Amino acid sequence: MSQFISVFDMLKIGVGPSSSHTLGPWRAAQQWIQKLKKDELIETVSSIKVDLYGSLSLTGKGHATDLAVLLGLSGTDPEYIPIDNIEHIISEIKQTNTLNFNAEKVLNFSINQVIFNKDFLPFHSNGLTFRAFSKEKNEISSETYYSIGGGFVIQEEVKTSTTTEINKQNFPFPINRASELEDYCNSKNKKISEIVLQNELVLKTEEEIDSELLRIWNTMLECMYIGCHTKGTLPGGLNVKRRAFETHKKLIKEAAYTNKNEWITAIRSTEVKFREILKWVSCCALAVNEVNASLGRVVTAPTNGSAGVIPSVLMYYLVIENHNADFEHIKKFLLVAGEIGSVFKKNATISAAMGGCQAEIGVSSAMAAGALTELLGGTPSQCLVAAEIAMEHHLGLTCDPIGGLVQIPCIERNAMGAIKAINAAELALETNPEDSLVPLDKVIDTMWETAKDMNRNYKETSEGGLAITVGLADC
Repeated sequence: MSQFISVFDMLKIGVGPSSSHTLGPWRAAQQWIQKLKKDELIETVSSIKVDLYGSLSLTGKGHATDLAVLLGLSGTDPEYIPIDNIEHIISEIKQTNTLNFNAEKVLNFSINQVIFNKDFLPFHSNGLTFRAFSKEKNEISSETYYSIGGGFVIQEEVKTSTTTEINKQNFPFPINRASELEDYCNSKNKKISEIVLQNELVLKTEEEIDSELLRIWNTMLECMYIGCHTKGTLPGGLNVKRRAFETHKKLIKEAAYTNKNEWITAIRSTEVKFREILKWVSCCALAVNEVNASLGRVVTAPTNGSAGVIPSVLMYYLVIENHNADFEHIKKFLLVAGEIGSVFKKNATISAAMGGCQAEIGVSSAMAAGALTELLGGTPSQCLVAAEIAMEHHLGLTCDPIGGLVQIPCIERNAMGAIKAINAAELALETNPEDSLVPLDKVIDTMWETAKDMNRNYKETSEGGLAITVGLADC
């Protein structure tokens, strides 16, 4: 049975800087609280302890993993929490040594009760265990969760289960491999976005789908807008200067606008020589990931660390390629991107802790390339060729963030991934798919084999690569 992964699973709204190290642990805390409630244990909880393992521990400080856990335990939701509330909640915990557990009961709590363990759990690199104790100091709950990338959280027994409730639904086009998606498109004479939409309609009405996709796009647009209009230095200690602000200032010149929607029209009125196009795409990608690095709200696409690629490529289409584009174009783009991402997740990984940066920037570039190709008039086969080209040229890309922060080289990589996606789409549009020698499924398989062979030091541990050769002292 094919596993169904919704577009809304691949494109989640959350808080930065990392989907696997911030959003995932936050969601895990929420899941643990729900289990305590289900087991009728929450009223007996007197104290708690959290253990972080493996990659969550090694780069947890730089990814704000400990803070994300505290926010989850406080009963907040990353999709809806006012960003300005984050600092206040964390400060309150640190200053009072108390935690308002699920906003229901105040517990004595020190931030040192989130413990960083360098040991790796055997099941996955990103493991964390929540423990609850009674007033008599007896352990009443111990649950281990794994953050497997893109904000997805599982427990080992769930992972090994053969079916889930959602997969018992009757989806018209069950898809596991890219070749199956291509076959459906060809046999039904439909675009990829049309096939994907039919599957999504099993779970939501078209009105609900449109509403959620519009909310996702508005979050992306707002993120680009905020990033392009915010100057200063990113938090974390590297003193990385925000670059999107100055680049945007030079590009936008004197164009007038008062909000993010007018901003799109203003950009359309600017110069569109090749260099300016490169700068606009890069600027939008940088803007998103500067917001992400500041614990801002972004859309995992498919992860927080690669959140800038898809919005910047979609923005390119809206402001450069088609000034008459409307929501229907945005909808198609997001549907195609989400489906391509899901095929990668089913057959490989979207977790840098498992596969290096090829699993984040590489996958996001492939998602954007395939989606852009459909909007530019490409066939379904050409869309898959574009995704293959984009991924092929990210194979082996390591994840070695300096200081464990999602800043260097992560932010620039989004700009590079976006440019590669546009280039891949153009190459695919000039390609007869019958002449393509490398199917998308084969490059996905290769990516997964590369991930398994990759040295652990280059999988989001900050124990190799740039993270070692360029130390904090150098910055």
